[in-house]
Amino acid sequence: MTSASAAPAAPQRQTLIADTAVALIAERGLRGLTHRAVDEAAGLPTGSTSNLARTRAALLELTITRIAELEAPGFRAVAEIAAPSDIGAARELLAQVAADAVHQALTAGRALTVARFELALEATRRPELRAVYDRLGAGFVDFAVTVLTGCGSRAPEADARRLVRWADGVLFNVAAGSGYGRVPEPAELRAEVARYLTVLLDGAGE
Repeated sequence: MTSASAAPAAPQRQTLIADTAVALIAERGLRGLTHRAVDEAAGLPTGSTSNLARTRAALLELTITRIAELEAPGFRAVAEIAAPSDIGAARELLAQVAADAVHQALTAGRALTVARFELALEATRRPELRAVYDRLGAGFVDFAVTVLTGCGSRAPEADARRLVRWADGVLFNVAAGSGYGRVPEPAELRAEVARYLTVLLDGAGE
C-alpha cells in the first residue's frame, strides 16, 4: 500500500483506488466497500476516493471497469489463437489457453473473480451498473466470436455465448458454488474444454 506522505500521481492513484476496491470486495463483500475503507486500506488521505468517485455508483463503476481491464489481456491472448490456419490446431490451442485462463482465475486471480461475481449480483439491482457490466461483458463475447470463427464455428456468435456461459459456470462453481474448495488441475480443465468444443463445434451444440 502507498503511504499518505507519498501520494501517487493521478493515474496511479486511480489504479490504486480501483485495485484496493477490488481487494476489499473480495475480502469483505460489497457491504465492506466504502470510500473511507478504500482510503484506509490504500493508505491514502481521507477524501481521496470520494474526490475520484464521488458517489457509490461511481466507485462501483470504477471497480468493474478495472476488473475488465485486468481480465482483458487474457482474452486478447485467447483471441490470437485464431491465427493458425489449421482448425484442429486452433481448437487444441483454444482448449489449452482457455484451461490455463480459467485455472489462473481460480488461483492467483481468485480475488478478482469473486469481486466480479459480487458486482454481477449487485448489477441485478442497479440498472446503471448493469449497463456498465453488460457493455464491458460484450467485449469479451466479441473476443470469443473471433476465436471461435478461427476454430471453424458455423455459428460463432451463438457459440461464443455458450462458451462464455461455460466459463462463467465453472468459475462460479469453484469460486463460490458447490465445487468450492476444489480447483481443477489445468489438465482436467483442458480435457473438459476439449470435450465441450467437440460437442459445440461439430454440430451437437447447434
